[in-house]
Amino acid sequence: MDQSAAKPLDFGDQQTLDASLSVAARGLHESGILQITRGVRARLAKGENIINLTVGDFDPRYFPIPEKMARGIQAAVARGETNYPTPEGILPLRQAISDYVARTAGVRYPVDAIVVCSGGRPVLYGAYRAIINPGDKVMFSVPSWSNDAYSWLTGAESIVIEATGETGFQPTAEMFAPHIGEAAMICICSPANPTGTVMPEQQLADILRAVVEENRKREASGKRPLFVLHDQMYGALVTEGQSHSYPAAVVPESARYVISADGVSKAYAGTGLRLGWMLIPPALGARVRDLLSHAGAWAPKAEQSGVAEFLADEAAVAEYRKEMDARLAERLDALREGFQGLKDEGLPVDFINPQGAIYFSAQFRLHGRTVDGRKLVTDEDIRMLLLEKPGVAVVPFQAFGVQGETGWFRLSVGSVSMVEIHEMFPRVRALLREVQ
Repeated sequence: MDQSAAKPLDFGDQQTLDASLSVAARGLHESGILQITRGVRARLAKGENIINLTVGDFDPRYFPIPEKMARGIQAAVARGETNYPTPEGILPLRQAISDYVARTAGVRYPVDAIVVCSGGRPVLYGAYRAIINPGDKVMFSVPSWSNDAYSWLTGAESIVIEATGETGFQPTAEMFAPHIGEAAMICICSPANPTGTVMPEQQLADILRAVVEENRKREASGKRPLFVLHDQMYGALVTEGQSHSYPAAVVPESARYVISADGVSKAYAGTGLRLGWMLIPPALGARVRDLLSHAGAWAPKAEQSGVAEFLADEAAVAEYRKEMDARLAERLDALREGFQGLKDEGLPVDFINPQGAIYFSAQFRLHGRTVDGRKLVTDEDIRMLLLEKPGVAVVPFQAFGVQGETGWFRLSVGSVSMVEIHEMFPRVRALLREVQ
C-alpha cells in the first residue's frame, strides 16, 4: 500500500480524554529530573555547548558494562535463551546473587529469598505494593528518589523528614522516632541518590534496632510489623575509605523486616540491561514474585544468564570494580578539587566530599544576588543561570522532594568526560565573579 495514501487519525479532544483517566494516572507528575533532562537534550540537539551533569546514567564510551557480562549475554542469545524466564529469576542467577552477597556482606540469603526483576524500579514498586494498603503511612527523608511517586501510586500517606547536610543528608533514628509507631514502612537509601553520601554503619544500626524494638511491641499487641525498604542500588560504588553495610549483617534480627534493592544498573553500568533483584524474607518474596508476574517485570532470560556467569566469577568482578572505581574516583576527585578551588578563592560555593554512587553534591550560595541586572531568588533561577551562562546542566535538590530554596544541586558524573569536567570550572569561575 502507498503510505502517502494512508489516512491520518482523528483522536478528538485530548483534554477530554485526559480527564477520563484514573485518579492515579492523572495525579502523577513527570519526574523533575526527566523534565530538566529533556530540556537539556533539546539544547544539545540544537548544537549548544552544554556540560550535562543531570542524568544518573552511564555513557558506554566511558563506562562500558563488564566484557565478561557482555560476552555471556551474547552467548546466551546464541544458545536460544530467548524464552520466558521463571518469574522469580533463573536459579543459576539467584544462586550467583546469594554467593555474591555472601562474599561481599558476610551473610547468606537462600535462593528463595531472592527475586529477580527488570531493574530496580520494579523492586521498589513491588515492595510498596506488597506492604502498603491505601491510607498506610510511609516514612522517608528528602532529598530522595521517587518515594513520593510510589507513595501516591499505592495510596500511602507520606511522612517526609527533611535531612540536612549536618547528617550527610541521611536520616537518623532520632528523626524517625516521633513517627515510628504509626508507619507501615521506612525507606532508606545508601549510598544516596541524589547526594552521593553513605549512611554510617552506626546510624543504620540505630534505625534497624529501633525497627526491631518497635516490632516487638507490635507483635505483642497483634499489629502488622514495620518494614524497611533499603535501596542499595549504589552499594558497590563507594569511595576509598568508605564501606557499604547490608542491614542483615549489621543487625541480623532485622532481616525478617527488610527488603533490599540491588542490581547491575549502577554497580556495573548496566542501566539499559534492566536487571535488578530484591533480598527479601521468603514468604514476602513469593508474594512479590506473583504480584510482579502480572506486570511481566522479568529481566530477559539471556541477560540473566550472562549476569549469573559474571557474578559467579570473583576475579572478573574484582577486575571490573577496580577499573570502574578508578574512573569514577577520577571524576569525583576532579569535581571536589575544582569546587575546593572555587571555595578557597572566596566564591559563594560549598560541597560535600563524595562518598559513593555517581553523584556530587554542590551548593551555589547565590540567592539574593544579581547578574546582568537579574536578581536570583530561587534554585530554579540559579539552575537556569548555570545552564544559560557557563552551559552547565545540574539538578536542584527540589527535584528530589526538598521544599526550600537551599542552593544544593546534584551533579552526575556517569556521562561526562574528564575533558568536560576540566572545561567546566573556568566557565563557572567566570560566572561567579560576575555575580554581585
